[in-house]
Amino acid sequence: MKTRNYTPEIKDRAVRMLIEALSDYPSTWSAIQAIAPKIGCTPETLRSWHKKHIDQTIPASVQAQSDKERIKELERENRELKQANEIIRKAAAFFGPGGARPPTEIMVDFIDVNKQEYGIELICRVLPIAPSTYHRAKDLEECPDKRSLRSQHDDYYISEIKRIWQDSKCRYGARKVWQQMKADGLKVARCTVERLMKQYELQGGWRGKGKITTNSRDDQKRADDLVNRNFNAQRPNQLWVADFTYIKTMSGWVYTAFIIDVFARAIMGWKVSNRMNTDMVMAALNQAITDRNNPKAVIHHSDRGVQYLSIRYTDKMADSGVIASVGTTGDSYDNALAETVNGLYKTEVIDYLKQQWQGVNDVELATLEWVDWFNKTRLHSTIGYVSPFEFEKRYYDNLTLSGMAA
Repeated sequence: MKTRNYTPEIKDRAVRMLIEALSDYPSTWSAIQAIAPKIGCTPETLRSWHKKHIDQTIPASVQAQSDKERIKELERENRELKQANEIIRKAAAFFGPGGARPPTEIMVDFIDVNKQEYGIELICRVLPIAPSTYHRAKDLEECPDKRSLRSQHDDYYISEIKRIWQDSKCRYGARKVWQQMKADGLKVARCTVERLMKQYELQGGWRGKGKITTNSRDDQKRADDLVNRNFNAQRPNQLWVADFTYIKTMSGWVYTAFIIDVFARAIMGWKVSNRMNTDMVMAALNQAITDRNNPKAVIHHSDRGVQYLSIRYTDKMADSGVIASVGTTGDSYDNALAETVNGLYKTEVIDYLKQQWQGVNDVELATLEWVDWFNKTRLHSTIGYVSPFEFEKRYYDNLTLSGMAA
């Protein structure tokens, strides 16, 4: 198997995003395991890049970092011990005098009163009651055997709806939730999904209009439009579309560039930058070319932005065997698919996850998570409600079967 080569830029970006995400994970290794598949490398590879970065930049702080992590662990244990003591004091007052084990019903009541502050798991570790016992008691309170068949079905359906909706980071509406339930083998009417989502106030993301970011020069040499608004492809690496969008942050404007393979709508390259220049779009192009193993004769379609018409960018495409195609300035229909991805990105990440973004770092980390979910999990109606990577996998599987039959 051919060994994959990673550019220095990809390595630096991977390490930077790992460092940015360390505070969200209990250990460095767990952060590495979470980030590495999204970068497209093994955890061991990312670990070696991170170690090399530490050795080159802060070799003397390795022991200090270890001490810092130990202090953090001790602080966490101390915090949990304090919470356990608080639970014991409150339980003693709640249960009253006596050394006998309190009845299960009384302990369930105590958990109901205090679970918002301490959580069920922590209270159950302190009290002589298992979490499963608590949940079973709560289930019995609902008396499911006495409820109507529709209500029992609704309980099951809403639990699945919430799971799918939450797995999508609350981005899916009723249509995609219903499609995912069908893919999971659940037979339910779409109107039922719509009714339950409305009843429980579950709503997906809504797309709005974006503003035009294309800045062109009429005197700049450019390629012809080889697409003519026909955004269809019969195979991977036949047609790519490229565009970028903007994000307002507390530290200034940030820009995100994407390159999308039209066949399965997969995002093959992306870059977040605080500069709207050639380096930004060049980084996304380099990633796409590398991830696709240097494909030849692929058409690259973009608008007439000066970044995509720069000499460095066009020379890179020519050297890589990529064929340039350029649309019309300010006309979103001439690059409609890329505009659609930009709209989804703004709806499902920028406008949905936060009201205010700090700058490049948090936007970049959120983009990494979203692109990974977008390619591997998100259902796309235009390709039969499967993910882009699943659609490509089916294409290559069919090629293999056709070859075996021949």
